[in-house]
Amino acid sequence: MTSEGTKGFDLARLLAERGGERYDLHARHLNHQLPRMLRTIGFDKVYERAEGAYFWDADGQDHLDMLAGFGVMGLGRHHPVVRKALHDVLDASLADLTRFDCPPLPGLLAERLLSYAPHLDRVFFGNSGTEAVETALKFARYATGRPRILYCRHAFHGLTIGSLSVNGEDGFRDGFAPLLPDTAVPLGDLAALERELARGDVAAFVIEPVQGKGVHVPPPGYLRAAQELLHRHKALLIADEVQTGIGRTGEFFAYQHESGVEPDLVCVAKALSGGYVPVGATLGKDWIFKKVYSSMDRVLVHSASFGSNAQAMAAGLAVLAVMEDEQIVANARTTGELLRSRLAALTDRYEMLHDVRGRGLMIGIEFGRPKSLGLRSRWTMLQAARKGLFAQMVVIPLLRKHRILTQVSGDHLEVIKLIPPLIIGEREVDRFVDAFTAVMDEAHEGGGLMWDFGKTLMKQAMGK
Repeated sequence: MTSEGTKGFDLARLLAERGGERYDLHARHLNHQLPRMLRTIGFDKVYERAEGAYFWDADGQDHLDMLAGFGVMGLGRHHPVVRKALHDVLDASLADLTRFDCPPLPGLLAERLLSYAPHLDRVFFGNSGTEAVETALKFARYATGRPRILYCRHAFHGLTIGSLSVNGEDGFRDGFAPLLPDTAVPLGDLAALERELARGDVAAFVIEPVQGKGVHVPPPGYLRAAQELLHRHKALLIADEVQTGIGRTGEFFAYQHESGVEPDLVCVAKALSGGYVPVGATLGKDWIFKKVYSSMDRVLVHSASFGSNAQAMAAGLAVLAVMEDEQIVANARTTGELLRSRLAALTDRYEMLHDVRGRGLMIGIEFGRPKSLGLRSRWTMLQAARKGLFAQMVVIPLLRKHRILTQVSGDHLEVIKLIPPLIIGEREVDRFVDAFTAVMDEAHEGGGLMWDFGKTLMKQAMGK
């Protein structure tokens, strides 16, 4: 027995006593640039609770989440079905991770996942999106006996060394060489893909069916044609559905928007977790798995210490049940189309709004150089300091004035990416469009507060 007040662990008391130190704790013990960045742009908020698509601060004000934890919170925060599943699995006191048995939950979750991709046969469970990609890269190399992976310029597939090697953005790669000897090709360029395949050493081509950086959709027919080229050259197609999968784009998997596309390996993670327990999954064809696990001697040739743990499997099963019971994929499709169409209708109204694109609830809002002289001079001044500052100037008042959390889609990009929880509806669409319209009105009218803050961002960008 512990003496009350002297020993033991009391989470509520710990948070009450030290929760106010959150930014200082990060500055001292974690990534010190995070609190610095948040304070610079005025994002150093204190959120006290969350539910669904909303956060609440200490003053009781709600904040609309249009970021979903970079796509992790597909069902929003604290969905009651997922919460109950986790309480149930903890209360069951299962003999978890013995390593020398075959528990039912991984098999049941694999069965459910594969029902959405009936051309695939087996699943490996890891702990994250980058681990799902690493698994696919290893399996593709071993199954084909070839070393090289092709990927798209500006792609994002994770930040561990293997997935970083197929990351198409130099900002993430710089300083971490040597990486694996893989090769980038332009998104949508079939000729470039075929030239690389002709060298005969390509194991696979990994692609996001909708590219997260900038929210770029491949040209119609590209995935099907790429698949045919790959198979003709005895190489594999890997679909990275870590962000686009589990209903995000209005189909369960984003590759399903194009008929006849059947990837050899599919990577999923993020929303499968329900926002609680990290989980990643690599789905693949039977022959690939049987080559990797070719004998009892190779039974552990690829494994993960926490892979297939009961909590993650229970969360995944609950997520898939909610997806079906609440028709989440259909909601992502219809709500996404409503949001995208209402935003696209504003392109004629605002000079600096150039494009609205995407699929389902994965939407990119792109800004560009205006025509009128006054706006153009301000735009040019921002671009001279650092490309991407105008998009940041829109993101900041969306949070500070309208209590809506969004993100710039990538470094040096004038694109805002919207990846809200898949449960949002017309009320959230109205709130976002109204707020976005107000911010764009201020920007195009030369609103002093917005452009003054732009000067602050320029000074930061220029190191002054």
